[in-house]
Amino acid sequence: MGIFSFVKDAGEKLFGGGDAKAAEPSSATAGAAGGTGDANAKASDAIKKYITSLGLAPTDLAVSFDGASSVVTVSGTAPDQATKEKILLAAGNVRGVERVDDRMTVTSSEPEGRFHTVASGDTLSAIAKKYYGDANKYNAIFEANKPMLTHPDKIYPGQVLRIPPQG
Repeated sequence: MGIFSFVKDAGEKLFGGGDAKAAEPSSATAGAAGGTGDANAKASDAIKKYITSLGLAPTDLAVSFDGASSVVTVSGTAPDQATKEKILLAAGNVRGVERVDDRMTVTSSEPEGRFHTVASGDTLSAIAKKYYGDANKYNAIFEANKPMLTHPDKIYPGQVLRIPPQG
C-alpha cells in the first residue's frame, strides 16, 4: 500500500480536460452543489472502465478520483502482485492523474516489481540494461506491461512502467 506518483500531463486521455478541470475546486464554484461530484464520478467511471477493458479488474475493484488533488484511489483484491501493479499503472498512466493511492490487496503474495518513469530517448532495451544489466531482456519489461503496451517501441516520456523482479 502507498502513494505512487505519475506525470499528470502524460498518459491515456480518458476524460476531457474540461472534466478534470471541472473536478477541481474554484472560488466561483466552491459552494455550488453537483458539478464537482459529477465530474469526479465521471472520471472515476472512465478509469475503472479502462482498467476493465484491459482485462485486469477484479470483481471487487473500486476506483475514485479527486480532481482537486489529481489522486485516484484504487481498492480491491488482485489475484497476484503483477496484476495489482498493472492496475496501479493503468490508473496512474492517465492524463490528469498525478498520484495513485494504493489500497489494494493480493490473494497470492509475490515479490514486488519496481517502477520506472520513461524519459525522453528511453527505449525498453536501455531500461533493461539499467535494471538487469542486459539490453536483450527488454522483452521481460514489455511482457510485464501488457496489455497497456501493445508494441515494444511504443513508450512515451512520462509513462510509468513496471520492472518485474528478475526470475
